[in-house]
Formats: sequence, C-alpha cells, structure tokens
Amino acid sequence: MLTIVILTKNEQANLPSCLAAIPERYPIVIVDSGSTDDTVLIAISRGCRIYTNPWPGFAEQRNFAINQCDIHTPWILFVDADEIYPPAFYNWFESGMADADAIDVLMVPSILYLRGKRLNYAPGYPIYHPRLVRRETTSFVRNHTGHGEAVVDTCRIGYSDIPYEHYFYHGEIIEWMHKHVDKAAQEVQLQPTTGAVMTTRGRLSVLLGRSWIRVIARFLYHFVFRGGFLDGVAGLEFALMFTWYEAAIYLQAKAGVQAR
Repeated sequence: MLTIVILTKNEQANLPSCLAAIPERYPIVIVDSGSTDDTVLIAISRGCRIYTNPWPGFAEQRNFAINQCDIHTPWILFVDADEIYPPAFYNWFESGMADADAIDVLMVPSILYLRGKRLNYAPGYPIYHPRLVRRETTSFVRNHTGHGEAVVDTCRIGYSDIPYEHYFYHGEIIEWMHKHVDKAAQEVQLQPTTGAVMTTRGRLSVLLGRSWIRVIARFLYHFVFRGGFLDGVAGLEFALMFTWYEAAIYLQAKAGVQAR
C-alpha cells in the first residue's frame, strides 16, 4: 500500500538513522542526485531501489519519483534523509489512512531539532509539508519561494496531527549559510504559483513583500512572539540563523533594484 521515497545527495551522515526508523515491510526508493560519499552504498545495504537523476528542484525530483521510478503502490511517503517518522505514524496509516478515498495529499507537521535539541517554540508550530501523497492523483509544482514545493490545487488535502522529526542542522554553519544564500536569491521575487496549494505562511509571506522590516520581524517572531527564548541558547541560535537568512534575501533584493 505504501512506498517510501527518499531524495538524497551526500547524506551518509543522516541516512542510516532515517532508514533505521522505517519499518522493513515498506519498499524504499532512493532518488539520488549525484552523491560522492557512501550514500548509495548505505541504501543498497538496506535493500533500497536506487534511481539517479540530476537535481532539478524539489518539486521536479518528487515528480520524477512518482512518474519514473516504477512505483505501483497507491501511496507514497516522501521522507528526507534528515527526517524520522515515528512508529505511530505508520500504525495510523495502516489502521485507517491506507483505505481512505477522500484525500489525495496529507500535510504532515514537523518538529525541528537543532544540534540534536528539540525546538519546542522557536520555529512557530505547526509547520506543515505535503508528504503522504496518492500516486495517481498528485503532482508537485514549485511554490512561491522558487525552491520549495507545493501540490497542485486539484488535490484533496488532509492534515495529520502526528509530526515527524526533522534534524535539520547539526552545526555546519558555513555549509548552511552557503546553501541558504542560494535559496535567498530565489526568494527575492515571491511569485505565487498558479494552480498550487499555498499554506497560510506562504500567503502571509507574499503579502508582506520584501521590506527591511521583515528582517527585524523575523527575529521578533521566532524569539519573542513564538517563545523561542524558552528554548534557551538553541532558540536564540535558530532565531539568529533565520534572521540572517531574511537579511540575505533583503540585501539581494536591494542589490537587484540598484543594479536596474
């Protein structure tokens, strides 16, 4: 009834824990975009089916998995290599969701971990992502940021109350900043994708536009309004990281305006 799909590139540090949390009764498909470490060998040792496709973006890579990876189960669960789904999620799926016919896409909430510490406040929960999808009726498009993904608005949406764990950051700050500078460049021009499902956060982001006020507001949102200070040093670190990200977007947007 269910196939697990994991998108990878150089995930040897994260993949073993991700795979260990997936029940062995489910087939696993790896879509790798050019790993040069032991990612593929780790996946092979678990018996995963391996496909390779150069990275085209999250939406396009998920569509590649749906359409090009010989998956025949009705449902696909997309799990990133730094994510862990609890046993309760799989038990819930088998007890009722597997036979559901009124939903095409299940939005699943995440709980973020920074350096292994659970963040209970700073990110501002709930944060939903389209993760469990009906194979025959779901397709992805790029969302308003230009780098994230959304599902098409013909999909019937449901919401889960069982979160997965997202170990998004282990302290590799230089690597994280390099990656997010590129993401920030894509977010300079926020354009809602026609025919895509938008989250409340996405609609608010487009509404606010690209103002310097967003930089200050980003810190206040995470650290003050959402209670990030209650997460201690980890909450402060999270708030500073994403305030820096907001500043990177603003500065690149300003540089673009001046260049014109």
